[in-house]
Amino acid sequence: MSQSLQTAVVGVTGYAGAELARLLLHHPRLKAAPPVFAGRVDQKDEARGGIPLAEIHPQLAASNASGHLKIEPFSWELLARRGVEVLFLATPHEQSREWVPEALARGLRVIDLSGAWRLTDAANRAVYNFDDDGTELADAIQAQAVYGLPELHRARIASARLVANPGCYATSIILALKPLVAAGLVDLHHGIVADSKSGVSGAGKAPTAKTHFMYAADNLSAYAVFTHRHTGELLEQIGVESSQIVFTPHLLPIPRGILSTIYVHFREPQTAAAVARVYQEFFSASPMVRLYAKSLPQIQHSVHTSYADIGFQIAADGRRAVLVSCLDNLLKGASAQAVQNLNVMQGWPEAEGLE
Repeated sequence: MSQSLQTAVVGVTGYAGAELARLLLHHPRLKAAPPVFAGRVDQKDEARGGIPLAEIHPQLAASNASGHLKIEPFSWELLARRGVEVLFLATPHEQSREWVPEALARGLRVIDLSGAWRLTDAANRAVYNFDDDGTELADAIQAQAVYGLPELHRARIASARLVANPGCYATSIILALKPLVAAGLVDLHHGIVADSKSGVSGAGKAPTAKTHFMYAADNLSAYAVFTHRHTGELLEQIGVESSQIVFTPHLLPIPRGILSTIYVHFREPQTAAAVARVYQEFFSASPMVRLYAKSLPQIQHSVHTSYADIGFQIAADGRRAVLVSCLDNLLKGASAQAVQNLNVMQGWPEAEGLE
């Protein structure tokens, strides 16, 4: 594969956008062609050719000569002129919903970090209340979208034109549950409880009353109970009904990281060795999943890495288990997963630029 692939990132000013820029700037296959960064630029900055990337993210100042890179005013003409082939959208859902059809029509491949195209079921998608939902064009685009979890859909991602990057909570829960549900071990009628906790960066960069330091510090709070947008991803990707799983997200007073504690009942008694084999076989070709054999994952070991960490413990009766899944919501839960998808789409080693 050529090492001169030209990528572009729209939405680099956010937390996930910054991590995406860092990963792409350091990717060994992309050294010859740093990403094009584009977005909203006011007249003052437009006069100087854009906003210096290092001015927004000083931590990137030494990344692949990024001191010379700028966030340029977005236009389709800019992307065409610079020869962009793969477009990363770290934009709000509504913006991605508007731009993806145009990007595909122009022959670009798209990796979208928003929730605009993740859900195939209209009932699950209703939580976003998209104005164009159900139109012929939107349905046609949705039919092309591939859910961007390589551990589940590697083969389809490889040939995809539109990859819909999963949500961070969804990634942590799906990776822990899918192997056991797919193997038929879980008693779905007994119900599954997914109790997830995320750092404040999961809410995005725009400040709100509930992400304000005075609210979040020294606090732990549940939110969006039964209504969180990632719930539909769990239903569609794990293959369960809404009555079979309860997902409750919580806000942790830490900057980043997710820990999901998941409670399941087995249809028949299981041994730890048998469950471990299910995980090992399912993830045998998945370099970005680390399985814990003798302990349970912790956020401190997953944060600032591109891995999803999974462990479990089984009750003495062999019928109940607690699964623990940890990841960095800005990396494996967002930007690192997007780069992992790029690697799969390009036929490059899946972990390249991520370890």
